[in-house]
Amino acid sequence: MTTAAPTMTRLAQDAKAKKGKSRLKPSYWPFVVPALVIVGAVIIFPWAFTLWMSANEWHLGGDQRFVGFANFARIAGDQRFWESMVHTVVYTVLSVVAPLVLGTIAALVFDSKLPMRGLLRGIFVMPMMATPVAIALVWTMMFHPQLGVLNYLLSLVGIGPQEWIFNQNTVIPSLVLVETWQWTPLVMLIVLGGLAAMPRDPFESAEIDGANGWQKFRYITLPMILPFMMVAVIIRSIDALKSFDIIFAMTQGGPGTASETINIYLYNVAFAYYDIGYGSALAVVFFIVIITMSLALLYLRQRTKWNS
Repeated sequence: MTTAAPTMTRLAQDAKAKKGKSRLKPSYWPFVVPALVIVGAVIIFPWAFTLWMSANEWHLGGDQRFVGFANFARIAGDQRFWESMVHTVVYTVLSVVAPLVLGTIAALVFDSKLPMRGLLRGIFVMPMMATPVAIALVWTMMFHPQLGVLNYLLSLVGIGPQEWIFNQNTVIPSLVLVETWQWTPLVMLIVLGGLAAMPRDPFESAEIDGANGWQKFRYITLPMILPFMMVAVIIRSIDALKSFDIIFAMTQGGPGTASETINIYLYNVAFAYYDIGYGSALAVVFFIVIITMSLALLYLRQRTKWNS
């Protein structure tokens, strides 16, 4: 009896201790709930509200009326929308290809034994640090037909003045020039990281076999840095597709509608014409375009082999 009593007492104490520990069991919910609330308030609710508004006809200050898919049917016959789509595609393609080519060349140059290459790299990446609106204002002054420095530089080599962003035929290439100047350093940094990660053994073997510089680049360097170039393409494509600030600050979509991308057209519809319902439908379509393009680029990225 004396032995059983202490044993029962110890069992009761152990059970009580375990019960106390179970009450104090840590939970992750206090940390997850605030994040879920923020995500719901910042991301989920705005998109749910946008979807709802896209199914309504509502001009700011007027009555709201449910129209279902009428706004999306209106997009199919909107000539200005399709023109803005073409402008967006042209602008995006040029804004990806030009920085990709120039950034890769710059990465190859900075990867070589260049004197003071650390300082030159720092200077080269400085355009990335400037704000888009400040860049737009500076380049707008440089593009001025009479007072701009670019036309002055062209006159030094015997080329006549250009209208740049003030001509419908040259406005998109001029905007791409600004985009290229700002974001070529980003591509350079990405590709430079790929060059730094490459093994040197294949190059030594190629030199022993008598390969020249082009052959080493074509068959060794390019396949190895191709995945890094694909990363740069994905980043630049998404960024160029949703570009707004530089275009709006420099041209507001002009002259006329020559540089009006989907972003600019969406802004004009919603905040200049106050057609909130139709603007919401445009936003939904634009979101679908971005998601589709992103998935396609990610698929291509997955098919890019690291060891070609």
